[in-house]
Amino acid sequence: MRALPMSPKENVHMKLAEYTALDGMGLHHLIATREVTAMEVAQAALAAIEAVNPQVNAVLDYWPEEVEIQSAGIVSVDPRPLGGVPFLLKDLGVTMQGRRSEMCSRLAMGTVAKEDSYVMASFRRSGLITLGRTTMPELAVSTTTEPVLYGPTRNPWSLQHGAGGSSGGAGAAVAAGIVPIAHATDGGGSIRVPASCNGLFGLKPTRGRVSNGPHVDEVWNGLGVHFAVSRTVRDSAALLDGIHGGGVGEPYYIAPPKASYLSEIRQQPGNLKIGFMKNPFSAARTDTGVADALSKVARTLESLGHHVHEVAPDLGVSWDAFVQCNAKIWAANAALRINDIAKATGRTVDEKHLEPATLALYRYGIEIGAVELLSALQVRNTVARALGRFFGDYDILLTPTLPELPPRIGEYNQVETSVDGLGWIAHVFSQSPFTALSNVTGTPAMSVPLSIDPQTGLPIGSHFMSGFGREDTLFRLAAQLEAASPWCERRPPVWAGSIVNETSKQ
Repeated sequence: MRALPMSPKENVHMKLAEYTALDGMGLHHLIATREVTAMEVAQAALAAIEAVNPQVNAVLDYWPEEVEIQSAGIVSVDPRPLGGVPFLLKDLGVTMQGRRSEMCSRLAMGTVAKEDSYVMASFRRSGLITLGRTTMPELAVSTTTEPVLYGPTRNPWSLQHGAGGSSGGAGAAVAAGIVPIAHATDGGGSIRVPASCNGLFGLKPTRGRVSNGPHVDEVWNGLGVHFAVSRTVRDSAALLDGIHGGGVGEPYYIAPPKASYLSEIRQQPGNLKIGFMKNPFSAARTDTGVADALSKVARTLESLGHHVHEVAPDLGVSWDAFVQCNAKIWAANAALRINDIAKATGRTVDEKHLEPATLALYRYGIEIGAVELLSALQVRNTVARALGRFFGDYDILLTPTLPELPPRIGEYNQVETSVDGLGWIAHVFSQSPFTALSNVTGTPAMSVPLSIDPQTGLPIGSHFMSGFGREDTLFRLAAQLEAASPWCERRPPVWAGSIVNETSKQ
């Protein structure tokens, strides 16, 4: 694990138990009512990093010097619902001027951003206090966070298990109480997988809802999006209210929401028609414990007045064709990015600077021609049309987020030296066979932490998809489920609020 700089503790006046007991909007309320200052909240977040990060390895580095700079703009009359709330950035996709952006790769090590990206500017406008970077797998081509450069990120619910990926550091940091909400990205499940692994709420917005600019028009040919993981539905709703919308020259235009997402979570979802699917589109089967947990969720939905029907949606293509489509898009885009990084850093594209799976994906990607890539985009279109027809009949598609519990550290990557690029993506999709569908179609989806495995205590996420642009439906349903089956008071064994800091000893 990387050594982190120590932050000053003499200004910490907020106990860690008090800090971690609240979500982002709760912390903002304390600031707004002058019970604490934004600086005191941020200092508590720094203390939380020091308290639990050595165990989970979720935060790459953090910046105590940013506390005074950023909190100076937060006043008690700040109307922004997340004003003064501590926040962390994933080491991918978002750039913060003057801070490193390395994608947890030896190839990009030491790369420093020259300017804020559009989404970073939105985070600033939302009043968030950005304090550091979180871990991820190298170049985000995995759903476990075990990079060679910085070592594995561990699950706060069980340190022997992984935190998911690719936003694994964000997931572990929020689950361990370091921050109430953290930036995440999602190109195949990278918000929802760590949300499931760590017992969090994770929503993937509709394609085009949040900008990828200015240096990228679309991530992975439209598969990738920015957003966050959080402990409460309202924090995610408040954040999306603050950052949705495009910048200059966006490749997509999506109509803005008719009402704020915070107002949507106060509305009932109505009686939804929900399609329920336990097993993947492939021939694989979901683990019995996960399937049983999902059946209980289906019964909860029925008790709330929803109409739940078991379904077998049509992908429009075979599972193998679906995997190959994603592999070509992932690999071609990874190859371009790797070439750009190598050119900028002067490093070589080889085993010295890339992990085996990443290098295999690169080699696959540089062999993909323009016609092959366009054929993959045709498959993307076919799948999107097929799912669009499904959402003409149903409001929601419910599946497990993951077919199994999180793997133990070291298990996931055992195959990486024995597969080629296509084989690696097939492996990734076997680990997370449900989530990538919404990336291909561009539709919103969320993982909701409704279940706990009784034997291991590990969280189990339930995955909900809705039609294009229907984050409002998902937020309404999530808020209803949060009220019916509360999860926010669950605490993992590694929890910053359990640590006694210096102030609480007095």
